[in-house]
Amino acid sequence: MVKVECVIEGKPNEIYMDGGLYKQLITNVIPSVQKKDWDWFVVVDGQEGSGKSVFAFQLAKVLDPNFNLNKIVFNANQFIEAVLKSTPHSCIVFDEAFTGLSSRSSLSEINNLLVSLMMEMRQKNLFIILVMPSFFMLDKYAVFHRSKGLFHIEMRNKQRGYWGFYNKLRMKKLFEKGKKFFEYHHEKPIMFGRFMNKYTVDEEKYREIKTTSLSRKKRKTRAENYKAQRDITIFTMYKLLGENTLKTFRTLRSNGLDLNQAVFYDIINSCKKDLLKTED
Repeated sequence: MVKVECVIEGKPNEIYMDGGLYKQLITNVIPSVQKKDWDWFVVVDGQEGSGKSVFAFQLAKVLDPNFNLNKIVFNANQFIEAVLKSTPHSCIVFDEAFTGLSSRSSLSEINNLLVSLMMEMRQKNLFIILVMPSFFMLDKYAVFHRSKGLFHIEMRNKQRGYWGFYNKLRMKKLFEKGKKFFEYHHEKPIMFGRFMNKYTVDEEKYREIKTTSLSRKKRKTRAENYKAQRDITIFTMYKLLGENTLKTFRTLRSNGLDLNQAVFYDIINSCKKDLLKTED
């Protein structure tokens, strides 16, 4: 373990991280994003209570010393806003993306978001960490073409604090072999390590925000899910085109989306209101 000096909630502090992992982040990952014009999207998964969020926050703090509660998101609208408003080289943690009553309905929504926001994530050279119960819930595009790797968090003898890292190649093989039954034994991680139960954000505030966000998730019908996915895609396009409503509407129409102009404006206004509620 190496001691990493950092600032948590405005006060000097430190975390302890596996030495090999820390070296990889400092010598390979950060330079690849800051100097080679890439982004870095990884998945952190594991069973409930394994400490995957804590581990993700530790990664985020090393990658982005300015990482704080404002860079943790829990739903699609928050993720869109965070990506579009972020400064270059920021780290965003999408925490518990598929947790809650609406986890199944959220699946396609989150996968679509990763595709639609790909260009923005790359242009801003962002670090994106997706925290979820199992990476097998992602679709092939996210696994095969976007993700740089997987950190699988485990508990051993009921003790938290163990991780294994699958690089892109092994992650692909694991996805192909283990997806049917969500099995991880088909491929071995290329790295193993431990982590300590140390939050890099205010734990009490984090838990309050998390509880509030997850309690707002509701079970929806399939039709409602399709509509929500459509609306998020349209609003994402609107944001990427500089919030130009006419340009966005014409672009969507020219690409075959048969949408009434009044309905289009209702979607934009509704998404704006949702964002305001999220910020509140």
